[in-house]
Amino acid sequence: MTAQKWLNCRLCDIRQTLDQQGHRVSKPVISRILRAHGYSLRANLKQHAGKQHPDRDQQFAYIHAQRAVHAQDGNPAISVDTKKKELVGNFKNAGKIWCQTAEEVDAHDFPQDAVGRAVPYGIYDQRANRGTVYIGCSADTPTFAVENIAHWCRTELPERYPQATGLLIEADSGGSNSARSRVWKQQLQEQIADKLGLTITVCHYPTGTSKWNPIEHRLFSEISKTWAGCPLRTFELVQQYIANTTTQTGLRVRAYLVTTTYQKGIKVTDEELAMLNIQTHGICPQWNYTIRPRVVAVSERVREIIVL
Repeated sequence: MTAQKWLNCRLCDIRQTLDQQGHRVSKPVISRILRAHGYSLRANLKQHAGKQHPDRDQQFAYIHAQRAVHAQDGNPAISVDTKKKELVGNFKNAGKIWCQTAEEVDAHDFPQDAVGRAVPYGIYDQRANRGTVYIGCSADTPTFAVENIAHWCRTELPERYPQATGLLIEADSGGSNSARSRVWKQQLQEQIADKLGLTITVCHYPTGTSKWNPIEHRLFSEISKTWAGCPLRTFELVQQYIANTTTQTGLRVRAYLVTTTYQKGIKVTDEELAMLNIQTHGICPQWNYTIRPRVVAVSERVREIIVL
């Protein structure tokens, strides 16, 4: 007998096999013997992180240093990411709630039966402990992400940081705010740096380390607790649950519905990329860069006004 034969057997299977070999033992006895030898039903344990990038620890230290620099200059540091997309409709939502009768939902989560798919893009202000979530109903594109950040800069940035001249963005290395996305960088340049006159510093978390992005455990996890066991039947209900998310440590959240349809597959040419006023940092340049307002764009606008 090898060590692998008994791993996936039920107690009744073990009893049947022993009975065939002439050993008549009840299931409770088998259970006690197994537990006495340290056996129990166990799930897989996620423990091995796999191959780590050699600059991983250096990047974490650099992100902390950038937070301190921006805080000293009076500029905010925000953590951004897209929460798991949710089917909106009469579908089961994981979790349990206190009630006298269970909520009745559809037996199957077919996409064709859904009202739509919610794309919650979150912005978490680390110093103020405030969250803002933009609930899209279209594609999760870089344009969608940057438009949400630009809206945050026009509305909430002046409320809490009226003297701010820059902004630190902490993001994952993939998704709509990917470190390799040209559209992400172009939109940051055009929508925020040029239009709002802000200097943007972006620090990406290395691949496989997104759980250390503050928005994951300080905002998204709390939203999941708020709507646990509650079917997300409408977009308005999704917005309500997110806006009602609070914690005892003072977290408050704003939620907005975004009805704009965003196009996929937008490309940025090498010539357009070369026109960006972007500077990579000396430490981990693949993850850290600063985008400043383009003086040329301002000069051209002034020239147009004079000509008119």
